[in-house]
Amino acid sequence: MDTVVVLFTRDLRVHDNPALAAACRSARRVVPLFVCDPSVPSNPGRDRFLAQSLDDLRESLRQRGGDLVLRTGDPVEETLSLAATVDADGIALAADVSAYARRRERRLLDGAGRRSVRLFPGVTAVPPGALRPAGGNHYKVFTPYWRAWQALDKRAVEKAPVRIDMPAGIAVGRLPAVGAGTGYADGGETVGRARVRAWRGSVAGYGERHDDMPGDATSRLSPYLHFGCVSTVDLIAAVSGVDGAEPFVRQLCWRDFYAQALHAFPDMRTKAFRTGAVESWRSDGRALEAWRAGQTGVPIVDAGMRQLVDEGWMHNRARLITASYLTKHLNCDWRDGAAWYDAHLLDADVANNYGNWQWVAGTGTDTKPYRRFNPVRQALRFDPDGEYVRRYVPELAGVPGKAVHTPWDLDPAERRTLKYPDPL
Repeated sequence: MDTVVVLFTRDLRVHDNPALAAACRSARRVVPLFVCDPSVPSNPGRDRFLAQSLDDLRESLRQRGGDLVLRTGDPVEETLSLAATVDADGIALAADVSAYARRRERRLLDGAGRRSVRLFPGVTAVPPGALRPAGGNHYKVFTPYWRAWQALDKRAVEKAPVRIDMPAGIAVGRLPAVGAGTGYADGGETVGRARVRAWRGSVAGYGERHDDMPGDATSRLSPYLHFGCVSTVDLIAAVSGVDGAEPFVRQLCWRDFYAQALHAFPDMRTKAFRTGAVESWRSDGRALEAWRAGQTGVPIVDAGMRQLVDEGWMHNRARLITASYLTKHLNCDWRDGAAWYDAHLLDADVANNYGNWQWVAGTGTDTKPYRRFNPVRQALRFDPDGEYVRRYVPELAGVPGKAVHTPWDLDPAERRTLKYPDPL
């Protein structure tokens, strides 16, 4: 081929990018493109992370002789327009699983005319559909999927291109502005790969420490995986051979599990995944708003919800506790909770966010759909001294030790000085 347009989506990297690597091997000229779609909901933290990631990607491409073309609008229209401008022979992009992504793929295929459109792996370690249970088109239970996923050889890690040659005279466009934000993680492949290198030295203790809420002993790589600053295959390769890494790799498998579930059930955002799930949610705007604001009166719940808004991220154990509290204690609809996470998380992609919410709510893939988490027991187990709560709920900073988890048991006079709400 002479010219190929590579449409970047959730693969904002040059290392282990199969679409980019294949284009550089097969075409004389390659045009890297990212389209900012105004119709996609976002938030200040994600806008900032995306802007930094695009800036870093552009710099990596420039170091190799190329550049990143930026457009704003409908991704399909902008891609086809650029392909016509440069007289491209083909378009390459990473396959994805959401309904939005699959519509984009179909529209590109329908509108490309004489140009080829090729879809490549890159968003997941194992493509949806590569693993199927006997008698079904996808796995509905995690453990058998995990066994099959472990046994399957993953694709090889792609090296970053050495050289990228672009056609002359293309207006590359301006990067979006990087917004302010002091609590958010910084975006980009360079930062993500540095985190991977640092994490490799810590992953051995993940199985024992990942639920330590004040210790924050998780990788914090989920935003980099969501935006594709780091690939799952590359991350698995990085920790391969490290003793004790399997519990962390198991968590990466959950991402693929939910991806294949969403691919098979594209209505996961709005409909119960589990056949026969009984949904009888109550409408309580006051309770929902208190949960969103971190004002439920249950300290471990409020700490998690405030971390979410402050950092665009939440400890995984806190995600389980807060989601269970909303759905199993307040009996509020999981869709409202998932939408709030969607509006604030840096790492909120449809498969993981809505798959996990349905798991907690009992409408999804949990084999024990009536499971519920007691927030006080969870707090005493995973934040025994109350350090996590005091970090995010300053009203309780003066309450000593584990008493911070049950402020309603304090002396009434002391209780009145806290300026903290009673439990819902």
